[in-house]
Amino acid sequence: MSTATLDPVTLDPVTLALVQNRLDHISHQMGWVMTRTARSPIFSQSHDFSCFIADARGTLISQADGIPIHTGGGGFAVRAILRDFKDSSSSPGIWPEDVFLLNDPYTAGGNHLPDWVIARPVFAAGKLVAFACNRAHQADIGGGAAGTYNSAATEIFHEGIRLPVLKLIEGGRTRDDLWRLLLINTRLPEALDGDLRAMIGSTRIGAERLALLVEELGADRADQFFEGVLAHADRRFRTCIDRLAEGVWRAEESVDNDCFEPIDGKIAVTLTVKDRRLIVDFAGTSPQIRGFKNSSIANSTSAVFMALASFFEPDLPKNEGAFRSVEIRLPEGTLVNARAPAPMTMNTVFVAHEIVHVLWKALGQALPERASAGWSKAVHAVTAGLRADGGRYVMYQWAGAPAGGGVEGRDGFHLIGHLITLGGLTLPNLETYEHLYPVRFRRQEMRCDSAGPGRFRGGAGCDYEVEIFTPADYAFRGEGVGAPSSFGAAGGRAGSGGEVVLTLADGKRIQAPKYGVERHGPGTYRALSPGGGGYGDPRTRDPARVLRDVRDGVISAPAAERDYAVAIAADGRNVDEARTAALRAQPA
Repeated sequence: MSTATLDPVTLDPVTLALVQNRLDHISHQMGWVMTRTARSPIFSQSHDFSCFIADARGTLISQADGIPIHTGGGGFAVRAILRDFKDSSSSPGIWPEDVFLLNDPYTAGGNHLPDWVIARPVFAAGKLVAFACNRAHQADIGGGAAGTYNSAATEIFHEGIRLPVLKLIEGGRTRDDLWRLLLINTRLPEALDGDLRAMIGSTRIGAERLALLVEELGADRADQFFEGVLAHADRRFRTCIDRLAEGVWRAEESVDNDCFEPIDGKIAVTLTVKDRRLIVDFAGTSPQIRGFKNSSIANSTSAVFMALASFFEPDLPKNEGAFRSVEIRLPEGTLVNARAPAPMTMNTVFVAHEIVHVLWKALGQALPERASAGWSKAVHAVTAGLRADGGRYVMYQWAGAPAGGGVEGRDGFHLIGHLITLGGLTLPNLETYEHLYPVRFRRQEMRCDSAGPGRFRGGAGCDYEVEIFTPADYAFRGEGVGAPSSFGAAGGRAGSGGEVVLTLADGKRIQAPKYGVERHGPGTYRALSPGGGGYGDPRTRDPARVLRDVRDGVISAPAAERDYAVAIAADGRNVDEARTAALRAQPA
């Protein structure tokens, strides 16, 4: 992170605010370019990418676009570029019109292999001033399973191509030999070719806009304002820490499988609040596992930043300056900081989900009125096969999304998706998917009685069913299958667990495992995604809200009486309301 000591008090506060807004707007502009030009639906439909900006020291100064788990650790990637190409005496240096590519979580600041980073250095007046970056999840990068999620992996070499920091474009000239190497290592070369070009184009737009901003401010003055943005975020977050009760707070989240068999594992955190600083210590976390849920330093750090930022007000600045007051301790050889060559592809979802959960639990002890119930875990698969024209396809079954948890004053969100996206990963358009893939959707609706009961109930999961017309490979990634995966807060209760069932053309029913790679013939894939946790005693919930949930199909009439003590009449009204109405209708 930045070690500058510039005093932001000397900067005009209005200009400082405008600079932060300009930086965030540039991040969004890069995202708009990517959405409109990328080839794969994973980007154009679902926005599984994120654009961010770092200063010349590799400190993250804007992460306004995309998915939190991508961007919070973005500074690690840029600092790896500086290490390998600027600070090394044997390196060829960093020059205008260079473009860098990386993905490796062990050597290059990556979070997991499918997330490739394109980073473009920005120069003004001959000086390196910033980096415009795009981290995007590629639909397929080789490895042992189509779609990159190889749940049979036991080492990172099973998961696809590893990329240290590379110059993909040197002085404006694309390295065609490297480009060919990338395309020959994917099952979807046409898609990857188009998506890489979209990533490169998005960073070009970002670099152009950043260069204009720096020219307006002046290169030296721009560096002062970038430091001012970071220092402002630091002050803002310390005011958030002031609201936490000083002390030591502990929490755990279970990890019940290693992707092959049940285990008794956990993510453990000790949160120390003292002198306007936080120490986040994961001592006591289980050792790394055989399966692909081990986390890298960049990914774990990103999950910690996301948990802290999301616990407080949404207008908290999102840059590395906000977390200068936070010390993160990640014991080596554990689930949160695995040693090579542990597999890692699932880590951006699990164990990142558990990292966020344990921090929310600990923070909720230090500031109970801001506590949040848990979000549920995903149950969906990735399916891959051949289209009618013989071409390969990879389809992410994202439309069967899990749900969010409730908080004081707000119910949880229905089928909002992965916790680590905070809703930033959008659900795809089903009609578009039916056009692209050999499938037909039968249902996508809220799953009744899946939401965790509470004064502010959890979000409902999804009842999702799709017919798949051709044989397909299924990479199951169903952490939410089985027991409830969310948790309640302040007297609320967890939502339901999840289930995935395949019904083949011959009528055979297959209960899908949590993890595994299997091939099946044509049939129907049905996912019952789990519900989010509730907040507060369910029996204190407003009866009118319970009645609305019954009418909307979120909860059933028996559940309303069992969980909320609200009886529902046969005509769908609250029994008490119906009784009152009948009394009023009687003659005097």
